Amino acid sequence: MNPPIKNRYFTLKPLAFAIASLCAINSANVSAEAKTLTEANTLLEAMGNPNDAAFMKNNNLKIGGWLNSGITYNATAPGDRFNGPITFGDRSAELQMNQLNLYMQRAVATEGSAWDFGGRFDVMYGSDAFFTQAYGVPGADLGTGRTMDRGTWDLDITANNRFYGFAVPQAYLEAYIPVGNGLNVKAGHFYTPIGYETVPAPDNFFYTHAYTMQYGEPFTHTGIMANYTVDKNWAVMGGVVTGSATGGWDGGWDRELGNWSGLMGATWTSTNKATSLNVSGTYGARSETTSDAWAMYSAVLKHNFTDKMHFVLQHDHGFADGINPAYSTAPDAEWYGVLSHLTYDVRDNLTAGLRAEWFRDQNGFRVCSPARTAARCAPGSFYAITAGVNWKPVAWLNVRPNVRYDWVDSDAKSGSQPFDGGNQKDQFLFSTDMNIAF
Repeated sequence: MNPPIKNRYFTLKPLAFAIASLCAINSANVSAEAKTLTEANTLLEAMGNPNDAAFMKNNNLKIGGWLNSGITYNATAPGDRFNGPITFGDRSAELQMNQLNLYMQRAVATEGSAWDFGGRFDVMYGSDAFFTQAYGVPGADLGTGRTMDRGTWDLDITANNRFYGFAVPQAYLEAYIPVGNGLNVKAGHFYTPIGYETVPAPDNFFYTHAYTMQYGEPFTHTGIMANYTVDKNWAVMGGVVTGSATGGWDGGWDRELGNWSGLMGATWTSTNKATSLNVSGTYGARSETTSDAWAMYSAVLKHNFTDKMHFVLQHDHGFADGINPAYSTAPDAEWYGVLSHLTYDVRDNLTAGLRAEWFRDQNGFRVCSPARTAARCAPGSFYAITAGVNWKPVAWLNVRPNVRYDWVDSDAKSGSQPFDGGNQKDQFLFSTDMNIAF
């Protein structure tokens, strides 16, 4: 039996609350002049931007946010309505409100001879909130197989708002220290600097994500991170971050506080800014109770062939030792892959893009289907090709239709069929979403 219609779509209460809150803030800002919808960069500017108020400007404060919502058609019409191992836009033929994200920020100086202090706080509601929590293979201690509390997440497909929840993906303090060329330090919970794709929807070209980002990298860290610009070509990054009960990253405030991992990286940028190379990674113990390692690195090369054509090539490689046999075909698991993006600016408000990827989950440890439940995990090489466009009819609205084809090459022993509820080795997805900037 299909669930009642009210259960099949997201609730509008958080959206209404967010809009009401922003309107209340705006009502006190009577001096700000509203722009027209075609002139505004965000909806707040069209309402009379509260960020233009004297208090906000004098204290270098900014509030903002975005709404991301999309829908996906899966050509295999899966019975469980999951798009296999695809995360974020993971439901077939179901409108998802992926991210309703609001933030307040005080950005710090990037240069100068004076100390500066700030920070940022984000709160997110939507179906993506699940994936911004500590995430590996959900619900288990990978060393012992011990089942763990999944918190308030309800994966019963007949339950109200079964895929929706709140998350605090970022909450950190920041300082600019006038040492040398200037040192920037963050302390708290923040998005990872590793890799190319990231969690915030407006910062990605495609609605769907690559396997490399979904399964090969951290999403967030909790700890301390410092960035330092050495000269016009070189910048370095380093820090210490907590682990989690499902591995060496995406740690929170309340567990594995005795397990700290290293975070490090370096970026080279050409003098003409057309080319850059970032190599970054993390290394540490898998948990507080073992010295088994959990680590990965990512190398991201960016190059602008022309002012309109942009290219990204990425390679990731990770490993985790001492894994329980229930979660891996070998005690020492390994994963790696190659990913590329190519985009072309057709017009000022229209960009076309292509993404191609190979991701090898050598021991059936990282890629699971459906991703929310980790019901089926098996070794395989995963391939995906995605094509799409970004169209901005106005500055505050980005519409991103795309088509994606996924397939898996698995050995006869594993027989991995991660699509259509475990019945197919490939699938076509047709997705459209929109980002609205507040």
